Amino acid sequence: QVQLVESGGGLVQAGASLRLSCAASGGSFSTYAMGWFRQAPGKEREFVAAIISTGDFTKLTDSVKDRFVISRDNAKNVVYLQMNNVKPEDTAVYYCAARTIGGVITPNWSRYHYYGRGTQVTVSS
Repeated sequence: QVQLVESGGGLVQAGASLRLSCAASGGSFSTYAMGWFRQAPGKEREFVAAIISTGDFTKLTDSVKDRFVISRDNAKNVVYLQMNNVKPEDTAVYYCAARTIGGVITPNWSRYHYYGRGTQVTVSS
């Protein structure tokens, strides 16, 4: 069974940087596409970023593409979300997800196969 554990969340001021990590155990991490999603209070869960298994291709949603970077370290079984110049609207619970079809990125939460429990990011103005 694949387990995903997010870390790195916290309370930061607007304009700061934050790096989220998602550590995977079990399964074959290096063959999985990985995604980050977030859900703000009272809002639907939304796609943030994804990366294919090799790390050669990434996709970020428009609202973060100039500020966030997704990367992975297959030797460590970790995927990262580097968040720069964060804004109050980035406040949310951030989840990572793994998809066993490693070469395809999708922004669709339901197309992933494994999910973490989330880490809270709060950005104060």
